[in-house]
Amino acid sequence: MSENIDDLTISFYQDDRNVLKELEKVVLTRGNWTTIMFLFQELNKKTNEYEAPKVSIRRYQKRGGIYKQQSKFNISSAKQAREISDILLKWFPEGSDEAKPRKPKAAKTQAPTHDGPEANETENDDDDEEFTQQSDI
Repeated sequence: MSENIDDLTISFYQDDRNVLKELEKVVLTRGNWTTIMFLFQELNKKTNEYEAPKVSIRRYQKRGGIYKQQSKFNISSAKQAREISDILLKWFPEGSDEAKPRKPKAAKTQAPTHDGPEANETENDDDDEEFTQQSDI
């Protein structure tokens, strides 16, 4: 890792090839705990071309004078990034008090029935599937 926040990177080299290329980085918080958002591309080893950009939000903690990664969350597609952005803008509309996020509507829940395995199955929305499957936390 690194002693300095500005030296932290997501770039990764393997066999002299940049397999994880950092395109941009934004430090969201500084201190003993820091949060950094990276825009990056992964090298497709079969085609030897970089894939579409992705985002990684990473948390680092400074221990013994060195920042060590504690957690990360990857946003795997532009579609997922827009969905997250839309939700955040709904919860925190422009001009709203930052300390008081808008309360989300209560999720409608339905008590499970015990009439057999098919009674507990729900329809799978393809849009939700991509959103819920991708997480590197």
